[in-house]
Formats: sequence, structure tokens, C-alpha cells
Amino acid sequence: MEARRAPFPLPRFPGTLLLVCRTLRRHGFSCYIVGGALRNMALGTPPDDYDLATDAPPREVMKLFRRVIPTGIQHGTVTIVFRDHCYEITTFRVETSYSDGRHPDEVRFTTSLEEDLSRRDFTINAMALDPLTGEFFDPFDGYSDIKRRLIKAIGNPEERFEEDALRILRAIRFATQLSFSIEQETYAAIGRHAEYLRRISWERIRDELSKIMEAVRPSQGFLRMEETGILSIVVPELKKCRGVPQSPPHRFDVLDHLLHTCDALPPSDPPLRWAGLLHDIGKPETLSEDDLGGIHFHRHEHVSSHLAQHILKRLKFPNAVIQDVSHLIRHHMFDYTPDWTDAAVRRFLHRTGPEYLERLIKLRIADRIGMTGETAPSHDLAGLKARAERLLAENTPLSIKDLAVDGHILKEDAGIPPGPWMGKTLRFLLDAVLEDPSQNTRARLTELARNFYTQRGKQHV
Repeated sequence: MEARRAPFPLPRFPGTLLLVCRTLRRHGFSCYIVGGALRNMALGTPPDDYDLATDAPPREVMKLFRRVIPTGIQHGTVTIVFRDHCYEITTFRVETSYSDGRHPDEVRFTTSLEEDLSRRDFTINAMALDPLTGEFFDPFDGYSDIKRRLIKAIGNPEERFEEDALRILRAIRFATQLSFSIEQETYAAIGRHAEYLRRISWERIRDELSKIMEAVRPSQGFLRMEETGILSIVVPELKKCRGVPQSPPHRFDVLDHLLHTCDALPPSDPPLRWAGLLHDIGKPETLSEDDLGGIHFHRHEHVSSHLAQHILKRLKFPNAVIQDVSHLIRHHMFDYTPDWTDAAVRRFLHRTGPEYLERLIKLRIADRIGMTGETAPSHDLAGLKARAERLLAENTPLSIKDLAVDGHILKEDAGIPPGPWMGKTLRFLLDAVLEDPSQNTRARLTELARNFYTQRGKQHV
């Protein structure tokens, strides 16, 4: 395998990285930058971290550095902690057959960089750079594929996907992240092997989908998944949205609406993007038509919230994320108008939670963009945000814990016993305070509570 000078500008490498490489070189071993960092350099993007490859066996690496974490030592990977920098380094290896379509039956270490690069998935991931000499190794012409903005399997794509079925989804992910196309034979093989993804754990599928959701336009990944049959395997509920019609002003069916909405949300907030992708996932189940041919989806937000929980649980997302997404979906159908009273705004904040205000507004704006694919005016939502922030700045009470009384006070001052009617009374008082915050005093709430319990509660005790 011939080396050449790197055909792209090299960044200024961290001093700790060069010290790691020099230490290995001084003890008779080689060390190369591989993976995403090298791909970023070729794209003209600064690397955010560095993965290294070496011919030194893992045990030798552990002897050469003071702090080494055996993160995946059985597969030749350790993490060097050097002056507060971490570098994952993997020994050159070759892999035997993959009986389960995911993990190699055997991993054997080698001293050949070419053998190590040949086991990788795509040409753009099969390059290596010596940061000390600037020598660049590219046996499968990955740099040319980067220039052509192309994802291409190394060798026979059928064999690559049979070895590791996760590569099927990784190809989609790389193409989406990098805005690349997928080479024709590789793409055709993805379609033929989509069913192989059923061998993969939901956790690994979740990780790939999460990276797709970080792309500028996740829709491109999901459209490729639909075209290749992957979508019916990983999120079949989305596939069911294809062809489900919607009434004007909607221009798209439900699936394309969801994809446009997702794209319109910020990559920096993954749960919000998932909410955008799934916010109308219940429409196929709630579709109905009236006598005039009008299309309706009654209470689809509640069905969508439930389905989103089911999908995200299947994908093994943390409970906090599932609750976050389902809450956003359940409350996305609000139609604010400037004639809302302050009491209506307070009830909205009570129902949705003030911490969700900004994200729900973003979701609503994206939902509108998803109707036509174009940005629409959102002056009304800006007005809602301004009014809500004013009320919050006034410390307006929004929950039972904000009331000037609690159960102990009501028991002492109003004679209300603990039990179901205490809860009903507190909810009645909150409703009164949401309507008129000036009533939030101990004396007034005690009076209201006593009257409420006398008129209603005692009759049922």
C-alpha cells in the first residue's frame, strides 16, 4: 500500500496527540489518525476528536502510558488519558465470519494497516494519516468519494451488509449527516438487505436514528429509509402515514408533513425534533370524513402522544426523553388568538407547564411550516410568548403548591378533613386563582374553601 502526501490541508494537531504518536513510534510502533476526524479534515471541517489506530497490541499500549482505560480491550480498543485529553486507540485487526450478522466470530490482531482498513464499512472510513509525517493512506480511494460526496461500500456491498447489518443504517446516517448520495450498487444492496436490520438491537438502531436526527435535514434519511424498506422495520408507524390525506391548508400527506415539521426544528433539541417527527403519528388511526367530505382527526394529539411513547420505549430511549416528547405532542394543538384573556393564558401555562412554553411555540411554528413547506407569519405566537412571560414575571400562581393555603391550613381554618374532598377543594381554589390571582390570600381562600365544602362536600360525606 503506497503512501502519499495528504491532498487536503492539515490542522494544527494537539500537542498531546503528537506526544502519544511519538511515544508509540519511539517504542517501535506506528500510529495513525482514522475515522471521523480524518473524514472531517478531508471535508475541510475541524476535527472534534481523534480516533487512532496502531500496530501495538493493547497490552503494550497499556504499558506505555500511565492512564489507560480498557474500554473494549477484547476488540483491541483502549482509551489513553493523557494530560486531560482522551484518545481512543485500536490495534490493527482482521475479523472472521459474522455468524449473527452483527459481531465477528473472531477478532485477530495484525500488524498490517491495509488489512485493518480493508475490514471497514465504507471507503470514506478506510483512510489513515500519520500526523508525524503527513503520510496519507487511501487504498480504496475514499478521498475521491468524499470529493464526489458519495457513500460507497468497500468491495462487495452484499458482503459488507451480511457481515454487519447495522452498516445498512449507517450508510443512511452518513449520507444524511454529510448530505452525500449513496453509490448505486450500495444503495441497491441496502434495499435487498433491509430485513437484516431485524438482527440488530433496538439500542443500536436508536443510536443511528439519533445521529440522523442531528443532521440539518433528517427528512432525507427517513425518505431513504422509506424507499429502501428500512422505515417499515424501524418505525412502521411512520410508514403508515404515507398517503394519509389532509385538508387545506395542508399541501402534504401526513408523512411528508411530519418530515417537514421535523426539519424545521433545531438539531440542538433532539426531544423537540422527535416531537415534531411524531406529533401527528396518530392521524392514520383517527382519520374520519364528514358528510361533506371534510377530513378530521379528532383527538389525534392524545393518540399520537400514546403512540410516541410506544415507539420511543421500543427504541429504548430514557424515560425522561419519552415523557418530554409525549408531553410536547399531547399539548401541541393549541390555537392562541389575541382575544385570549389573561386567565386563559394562565390556564394554558398551568396545563402545559411554563417550562415548556418556548418549546411548544417552536413546535407550533414548525407545525405550520410543515403544512406548506414555507415559513408562515407567527405574530400571534410571539404575542402569546410576550404575555406569558409578563405573567410569569409577576409570579402568577399556576399550581396548587403556589396557593396561599395548603391541606393543613384548610383543615384548621375551614374544617375540611383529609381525603378526596381536600383534593377537590384545592383544585377548586386553584381554578379560582387562575381566574383572579388577587384572591390568593389565606383569608379569601379559606372563605372560598369553607363555602365550597359546605355546599358540595358535606352532602357527599
